[in-house]
Amino acid sequence: MLVQIQVNTDHNVHGGERLATFVTTDLEEGLSRFGTWLTGVEVHFSEDGGGKPEDKKCVIEARPSGKQPVAVTHHATTVDDAFAGAKQKLVRVLHSRYNRAHDHKGSDSIRHMPPPEDPDQVGVLEDSGDTTPGIG
Repeated sequence: MLVQIQVNTDHNVHGGERLATFVTTDLEEGLSRFGTWLTGVEVHFSEDGGGKPEDKKCVIEARPSGKQPVAVTHHATTVDDAFAGAKQKLVRVLHSRYNRAHDHKGSDSIRHMPPPEDPDQVGVLEDSGDTTPGIG
């Protein structure tokens, strides 16, 4: 995977190089199916404070080639859980967008089909010879 992954933490989140290495390796594996479609991924860890139990936050922003960036957020009680939740959301969103951009139900989209050989026949139904009313 050639995508650049950047990991950022605020002053309240500890983990340093170990956290950055884990997140980078995990994302490279988890996002490998998207290949070169992604141009960059940024991960931001922070602590909201305020004494709430789920005060750890992970925001992951991915940049698909030629598309608007995608950002997901997950709150949890630990940094690891916040990352796992955000990663799961990101994979789901990217999977959907990737399929829309690359899957045309097994064939070319109408925008990529060649023009009809006989334009006068577009929309003309052939007579099946069945004379039963309402059928055929």
